[in-house]
Amino acid sequence: MDPDFINAFTQPSTLDQFLTEDAIAKGEKRKLIKPTSSNNPKLEELKLFLTEWINRTLKEEHIVVKSLEEDLYDGLVLHHLLENLGSLKLDVDKIALTEKKQRQKLTVIMEAVAKCLQLEESQLKWSVETILAKDLLSTLHLLVAIAKHFEPNLPLPPNVQVETITIETTSRGLKTSNAVEYITENKENIEAQSKDDAFDELFSCAPDKLDAVKKVLLQFVDQHVGKLGLNVKDIESQFSDGVILLLLIGQLEGFFLNLRNFFLTPASTMEMLHNVNLALDLLAEGGLLNFPVNSE
Repeated sequence: MDPDFINAFTQPSTLDQFLTEDAIAKGEKRKLIKPTSSNNPKLEELKLFLTEWINRTLKEEHIVVKSLEEDLYDGLVLHHLLENLGSLKLDVDKIALTEKKQRQKLTVIMEAVAKCLQLEESQLKWSVETILAKDLLSTLHLLVAIAKHFEPNLPLPPNVQVETITIETTSRGLKTSNAVEYITENKENIEAQSKDDAFDELFSCAPDKLDAVKKVLLQFVDQHVGKLGLNVKDIESQFSDGVILLLLIGQLEGFFLNLRNFFLTPASTMEMLHNVNLALDLLAEGGLLNFPVNSE
């Protein structure tokens, strides 16, 4: 057996759990936070911050969370959280008592989260099974993603990283690999990316030339979205709901945006934010945005 696997666990009960034949199915991988990181002060700070955030958000519904692993696995808290933050109406019972019902409930919730965050399955750092299994790493990744999407100004503790061990069963036994994984963004990288660019210089050093630049940008935008029968006259107001920005990205990158993925005629601030967040995600995925932008 891989010696790293033995050395990764200091509690016999944890080791015994994974030595049982049915702990991990053949070919399955399981990623865990190493016990050496379990007392990490930054990790504890993040857990406390998320717990207080959930309790504050759901205060009027008289829901109190004490443990992220123990109180979120059945989907009840996540259900209330999504309805409260995103006004999402999920077609599933509030309370699920059996494991089968809990799995069904979590499946609906995870699909709603993936759709709302515009994430493909391969991009998810959590799953129905890991949340149901009370996996702390998956639960933290899920909550951080929800918080960043619905409350982008929430001051999440930065630079939270943990040591992880990935365990896989093979024909030769248990195989392990170690890694360091960030749960929240590296603040140093963000600050490095936030240095002034050409437009910052323009605003601060040559404000008299700003109107000329805006005129050129307006002509550029109008030239491309004009093919869709749209006319842009004001960059500030017409870009605020994210629609023009999304259509412009689609035109420039040569792809079609499914109308089900965004709100063509947003009727609320939440719908506008959804559009803008989607546009920023597309720009980041395309390598066109390497600095943080406040969607609000």
